[in-house]
Amino acid sequence: MGDGEIKVKSLQKALTILNCFVKKSRLGVTEISEMLDLNKSNVHNILSTFQAMDYLEQDEETGKYQLGVGIYELCQSVGDNFNIRKVMMPFMQEIADTANEVVYLAVPREDEMVYLEAMHPMESYNLMRAVLGEHAKMYCTGIGKAVLAYLPDDVIENYISRELVSYTEHTITDKEILRRELKEIRQRGYSIDNMEHEFGVKCVGMPIFNRRGELVAAISVSGPSLRFSGERIEYIVKIMRDSLEKARERI
Repeated sequence: MGDGEIKVKSLQKALTILNCFVKKSRLGVTEISEMLDLNKSNVHNILSTFQAMDYLEQDEETGKYQLGVGIYELCQSVGDNFNIRKVMMPFMQEIADTANEVVYLAVPREDEMVYLEAMHPMESYNLMRAVLGEHAKMYCTGIGKAVLAYLPDDVIENYISRELVSYTEHTITDKEILRRELKEIRQRGYSIDNMEHEFGVKCVGMPIFNRRGELVAAISVSGPSLRFSGERIEYIVKIMRDSLEKARERI
């Protein structure tokens, strides 16, 4: 949140309620009122207003709310304004077609990565799904570790000091092992998600720097773990490096 003074408290309350859906996709009136210690009728009125504006949808069976098409349209507009997304899309498609795997683009936001785009190989376009606005932790994803490894040492230490939740049996939750992992990533220039966030899925991640050498985003190539042998990972890394080298002058 910015440092500016909040002048419209009712708007702050409404947006605080909307932000609850960042952490949990489906919520009811009672859940939100208990989470924020707000009056249920007040919460209901705000949710109903968001629903009328298509920012929320209500499940008729459960009565719970979830983000609606209005939010997606806002996110799409925000995503379009990210120069990094526009620049990277053709290069991501190049990588996806050459590697024949899915390529993701994400930017860091606090302790997570927020996804801006996904590009699929041309032959699998029918499997595409929107990822704009989805988020994942840094420490257990290829795209996240590619960023985390290049952050200042004090930021890394602060991050590692938090609880590291295990998503699979391969998730790195030992702080010293994670430190070594991040050091290795920085030395070789790319990260590997060895089924750490989702069993059966491996990813190769790489940071994106702009012309001034600033870390601005990351990409990852993701696919079934059986296809990601050591030799193929080296092949994918080369493809990614070649494309990012061409893209850098435009970022």
